[in-house]
Amino acid sequence: MFQFSAMPPLALYVHLPWCVRKCPYCDFNSHGLKQGDTLDPQLERAYVDALLKDLELDLPRVWGRPVHSIFFGGGTPSLFSAQAINQLISGIRARLPLQVGAEVTLEANPGTVEAARFVGYLEAGINRLSLGIQSFNDNQLKNLGRIHDAQQAHAAIRAAKAAGFARINLDLMYGLPNQTVSEAHDDLEQALAYETGHQSWYQLTLEPNTGFAAAPPALPEHDALWDIQEMGLQQLETAGLRRYEVSAFATEGQACRHNLNYWQFGDYLGIGAGAHAKITEPVIAETGEAGIVRSWRVKHPDDYLRDAGTAQAISGTQILSRKEAGFEFMLNALRLRDGFPVAVFAERTGLSITVVEPQLAEAEARGLIERDHQSIRPTAQGFDFLNDLQALFLPD
Repeated sequence: MFQFSAMPPLALYVHLPWCVRKCPYCDFNSHGLKQGDTLDPQLERAYVDALLKDLELDLPRVWGRPVHSIFFGGGTPSLFSAQAINQLISGIRARLPLQVGAEVTLEANPGTVEAARFVGYLEAGINRLSLGIQSFNDNQLKNLGRIHDAQQAHAAIRAAKAAGFARINLDLMYGLPNQTVSEAHDDLEQALAYETGHQSWYQLTLEPNTGFAAAPPALPEHDALWDIQEMGLQQLETAGLRRYEVSAFATEGQACRHNLNYWQFGDYLGIGAGAHAKITEPVIAETGEAGIVRSWRVKHPDDYLRDAGTAQAISGTQILSRKEAGFEFMLNALRLRDGFPVAVFAERTGLSITVVEPQLAEAEARGLIERDHQSIRPTAQGFDFLNDLQALFLPD
């Protein structure tokens, strides 16, 4: 039986599924525009209306709970006008209590933004931008199928800073096709020169059902990847950015609060085509007991536009078992460099830490975690071999 002393923090994820052109490495639920490189205003209005109907569907599950953060992801959210984003944020505020000082992030593609639009986003209530730079190397941007070039990447960062954004994340990838250590170093050097305070830096991987899975590019060999990673970690540390999660680096106070909520097994609503939600419920109708419920929306935008606000928009649900809840907590929390306070496990899962004690003991014996009565955290070895560490907690 799950026993919760209090409800976890609550976040809201909003999925905006369209992009100008789908990148060959992308396995997100994104859909290229049918024509042109701008979003049709009529489609934009219809989708905003659908999102707010969708949100109303889930309100009874979270009555009275304040939202700590909002994240507009995609797709390419910056295809949406500042007016549409303003309408969405206003609609969300009218339906949910938004915590004072809540973090509100929007992902933006350098190829789809203009300086004036950044000002509009800030006025609408966006207070954090995440820019999908990926690389400052024009050849690599072509390899990745990006629609922007290095000049546009630099212009977007400068425009975001000029607009007044105090919190900006830059997304960079490494392990790109035939990438050298020098090229990876140069990408990071250019990003760090902007001193935005937050850097996402992650390895390109070939995911199933993507363009790169069908026609794999030549990626760096293992030894070269290791050299790139070691170089990059040192470069980020020297620049004063602390690695607080596997692929996230920040100066003091700049960590992404929305993503921290995921990794600390908080709750989140998810609206939009294909969006996922995870909600702790005091009483689940199907069981009559407290528990954790995952749900997800229909994936295709056309289906979503037709069904949003009705039960038909829910593609599936899952009530987590005790073992699944324990595994999912550890899967997320062990991605954090500082691990987690022991008490948080019970707070977020409704379970005693003893349910994962055998796995913790094995992980400690293998040198993958260190712990005391206050906290549990991965060792340097555990961080390097995170997949092996997480696998210890898989349900039978």
